[in-house]
Amino acid sequence: MKFIIDAQLPFKLAIFIAEQGFDVIHTDNLPDKERTKDTFIRDLAVNQGRVLITKDYDFLDSFYLINSPDKLLLITTGNIRNTELMRLFQSNFPMILDLFKEYSFVELNNNEIIGHE
Repeated sequence: MKFIIDAQLPFKLAIFIAEQGFDVIHTDNLPDKERTKDTFIRDLAVNQGRVLITKDYDFLDSFYLINSPDKLLLITTGNIRNTELMRLFQSNFPMILDLFKEYSFVELNNNEIIGHE
């Protein structure tokens, strides 16, 4: 499984995913960094078969309206500290991976992980 992480999420998340043995790109790795256009991020996710990890609801709209990206992990925690986000992500990463075996859209919030049809 490969991942691409949108700009509003910490680079530490990319480091964590890479340490788990996965191929991961953060928008900070891209030439335009945090100014990378959503269309470029979405196209990269589709063309390279990456799960897009984001907090940006625009990607949820495109997921449902144009079926792109193919796989989406939407973080709906609201504003929390990066340390809290990392702890939440680290403790739930195995379940997130399992849910992507069945679902194309997974949501992670403060209380649960939800696989959506």
